[in-house]
Amino acid sequence: MEKIYKPLQILSEDEIERILLDDNIQELITLPLSVGETFPQWKVAQDLCIKLSEYPDPRVRANSILGLAYIARTKGKLEKYIVKPVIFRALREETEYKWRIIDALKDINLFMGWNIGAKKLKSIP
Repeated sequence: MEKIYKPLQILSEDEIERILLDDNIQELITLPLSVGETFPQWKVAQDLCIKLSEYPDPRVRANSILGLAYIARTKGKLEKYIVKPVIFRALREETEYKWRIIDALKDINLFMGWNIGAKKLKSIP
């Protein structure tokens, strides 16, 4: 399957709701990225990424953490007490996409001026 790279969609709340209801995996994989990059309300975007961090498919879960990094980069806002445990859980539980979660954590720390997971990052091979 050939990968096609294109800009992330700007989604309305109705479109987000439709994607969640349709449960189409291809749309769900990119949903946290689109929301993190383009959705104007950072709190709504954060909450959606947190929700998707528990989705059964590991691609959606990993992209939900990357979506948080996009929010940090584009909005400069995240609630540390909410996102930190979600990121730590992902670092513990994810295997196939752990590299994406590590990259996202580094970006979150950079854009938010945080230093969460420094010890965990040093211990990860």
